[in-house]
Amino acid sequence: MSKQVIEFGGEAVGVVVPDAGRLKFVAVKYHVWDLDSRHFRSADEARAAVRQLMVSQSAPRRVLGSSGMPETYAAA
Repeated sequence: MSKQVIEFGGEAVGVVVPDAGRLKFVAVKYHVWDLDSRHFRSADEARAAVRQLMVSQSAPRRVLGSSGMPETYAAA
């Protein structure tokens, strides 16, 4: 087992490295920092976690506007 680069949308966002019989994710981009140091059973599992995180970050968020009515904003 050796290190593997994890990409999302053609961009390297992290690597997985062997650690205690599993793969430890090392984030190299800020937008996947929430996954840094998490352990996965496989590189595919890490890729799925990156994909899920990125999709959840891009979902529109509903917030209350100054009128008290909900407004939709894209996640930053």
